[in-house]
Amino acid sequence: MKNFNGYKCSLCGTEYLPGQVTYICPKDGGNLDVILDYDSIRKKFQPEDITSRTEASLWRYLPLLPVGEPEGDSTPLHASGWTPVFALPQLAAKLRLKHLWLKDESRNPTASFKDRASAVVVTRARELKSEVVVTASTGNAGAALAGMAAAVGQKAVIFAPKTAPQAKVAQLLIFGAKVILVDGTYDDAFDLTVKAANEFGWYCRNTGYNPFTLEGKKTAAFEIWEWWIEAHRDWHKKDSPLDNHPPLTIFVSVGDGNIISGIHKGFKDLMALGWIPNLPRIVGVQAEGSAAIANAFHANTETVQPVSAKTIADSISVDLPRDGVRAVRAAMHTDGTYVTVSDDEIIRAIAELGGVGVFAEPAGATAYAGLVKAASLGVVGSDSPILVMNTGSGLKDVRAAMQAVPSAPIIEPTLEAVKKIL
Repeated sequence: MKNFNGYKCSLCGTEYLPGQVTYICPKDGGNLDVILDYDSIRKKFQPEDITSRTEASLWRYLPLLPVGEPEGDSTPLHASGWTPVFALPQLAAKLRLKHLWLKDESRNPTASFKDRASAVVVTRARELKSEVVVTASTGNAGAALAGMAAAVGQKAVIFAPKTAPQAKVAQLLIFGAKVILVDGTYDDAFDLTVKAANEFGWYCRNTGYNPFTLEGKKTAAFEIWEWWIEAHRDWHKKDSPLDNHPPLTIFVSVGDGNIISGIHKGFKDLMALGWIPNLPRIVGVQAEGSAAIANAFHANTETVQPVSAKTIADSISVDLPRDGVRAVRAAMHTDGTYVTVSDDEIIRAIAELGGVGVFAEPAGATAYAGLVKAASLGVVGSDSPILVMNTGSGLKDVRAAMQAVPSAPIIEPTLEAVKKIL
């Protein structure tokens, strides 16, 4: 496999060759990091060799990924990633910030960040000639797997808790996946998925379990790197001298920890290649009702204790985060932190983002809710350049969105009735 030397356990540090393990460390169950061949990459590529590529998707970073070229051409699997970044001057002014942007992952083919991981995992599954790919999901990861699998004719099985939003379950079914609703939590679905994969020989995509999910999610960091090269330069044409400001700070909603870990991994890969001088600051945001990783971070420990998760943000509602250790490190090793927000704050964030043209699901709005709180607490200063990640579309959970706005009035079809409510 190109540029892929093997794996390294995030807990004990044991290294494995590509064929020795598949999912987690057999010694201690630690998450595995894919080890790229950095020396080979440096010899073959310079940053401009990547930034000059024409692919408007995550596949522009193929030289930095542990999979080969995906099969087919111009399918939804080929369209994942390369999501836009929007400036938010109105919200910046409200928060007394000078520089605020949002990266909108709802523009992915199945409308969430999870397409990145699924595109890479499905490509890996095809290389391994796996008949079936299976995952546990509250909706987004399953929809992403179902959509990416459908694009290339791969069979997919999704285990989801029966409480998953109907809009997300509908996506799974429309994409043709075998959907099994579990009378239990996401964690129950996760454990059942692992057992089923072992029993039937399926390839398991589970987040925080399959190391290739992190490789897909890290591509967001590569895109931020490319965007920041230009944004930073343009900004300083009309502002302060270059680098005379705090580092770029990225706000990320966190559930099982795999997205924040993936973004951290992407920037670590760029550092290892010598393509960036330092890491951006990463701030994780969790719902108060699902704050296992935030609790560990603020206790200054990597031991993540389970909670009884309950939050409106179903995509980040997790009792036992499966990528907790690396998620703690993502903030700890970048001078970042963790912020927790209430469901009411998340609902308000949905409405505030909607007011500037961004429709975020609860988990996506959680990152912005975290910024609002962080700004009020002085966690970030007015001069800090800030990027918020919206990880999914509000169309994923319309019931939650309706809680963020007043009901529309019903009137008679007359101008007089219109005038009465204006």
